[in-house]
Amino acid sequence: QVQLAESGGDSVQVGKSLRISCVVSGVGDAIGRYSLCWFRQGAGQGREGVVGVDGVGRFFYADLGKARFTLSRVASGNIRYLHLDMENVRSEDSGIYYCAATRKMTLGSAPLRRESFEHWGQGTQVTVSS
Repeated sequence: QVQLAESGGDSVQVGKSLRISCVVSGVGDAIGRYSLCWFRQGAGQGREGVVGVDGVGRFFYADLGKARFTLSRVASGNIRYLHLDMENVRSEDSGIYYCAATRKMTLGSAPLRRESFEHWGQGTQVTVSS
């Protein structure tokens, strides 16, 4: 069973930087073939894809995070660490950030679709204030 645990959510001011992280484990060496993604959900809004990486190592960024967000994936045995570095944060970046995983190695033409992912973490709260 895939296990995902997010951390790093915090209250930050507009224009600052923040790193949030996710630890993904629980499926042995198959984890290397999983596609992973960060989603976020603002207050009263739907859950939207932010950035992801598929099982063959291709990265996908939503327009909302291009040039400000950087995703990195670090392997340590059968564990994967998924770090999201956010720079120059804006108030609209506030929300709960969820880490998601799927055993699908590729994500097709819409890689950041919520429906593509079957495993989810509990989320970590990011609050951006002026």
